[in-house]
Amino acid sequence: MAKYRRILLKLGGEALAGPAGYGINPDRAEEVAAKVVTVRDYEVEVAIVLGAGNIWRGRDGLEHGMDHATADHMGMLATVMNALALADALSRLGVETRVQTAIEMRAIAEPYIRLRAIRHLEKGRVLILGAGTGNPYFTTDTAAALRAMEIDADLLIKATKVDGVYSEDPHQNPDATRFECLTYLEALNLRVGVMDATAISLCMDNDLPIIILDLWQPDSLERAVRGEKVGTIIAR
Repeated sequence: MAKYRRILLKLGGEALAGPAGYGINPDRAEEVAAKVVTVRDYEVEVAIVLGAGNIWRGRDGLEHGMDHATADHMGMLATVMNALALADALSRLGVETRVQTAIEMRAIAEPYIRLRAIRHLEKGRVLILGAGTGNPYFTTDTAAALRAMEIDADLLIKATKVDGVYSEDPHQNPDATRFECLTYLEALNLRVGVMDATAISLCMDNDLPIIILDLWQPDSLERAVRGEKVGTIIAR
């Protein structure tokens, strides 16, 4: 039985990348889609925000003198490519899906309209939200937190390649401490690298719990929606 009625799942673009770490791998997209299906089997309403690191990283452009707004807009467009790929994979598994975008592109997706988004969720559709907030200078983490508030989600899940928040980078220091739970202020003071401070602050102001977990750990998403201990929970 699920503890949460409606969740916002934040995925990095790398979740759709193949072994090379970039681009969109259809097999990997199907793996991610299958994980989403297992969550829906608990009758949980699922909205998804994707990053774009598998296609474009704005900081690469900035290092070459690119205009910041231009680099961010390119990243927003890349998130839409990821959204369409995941929507297609879900559709092939028989899941009714809708893609909405913060930047209008009506030929391929609906514009983001809050009440319509909520209606899709109420009808049992998986909702994929592309193009971030539609504004430069905001990360897709912040977009995920914002959309979670707008659709009245009960939980924000940040699914990554690590199984929680650590005191240090566990890849550089194998003795780093993993935290099972943190308050919002503790996470902010730790300068948690896995999620930006703006997103955490927004969740803190609206009392929305965050779970950081490893997407590829077996059953991690299902355990999270059942309310079991998994990853790191950031809450009041």
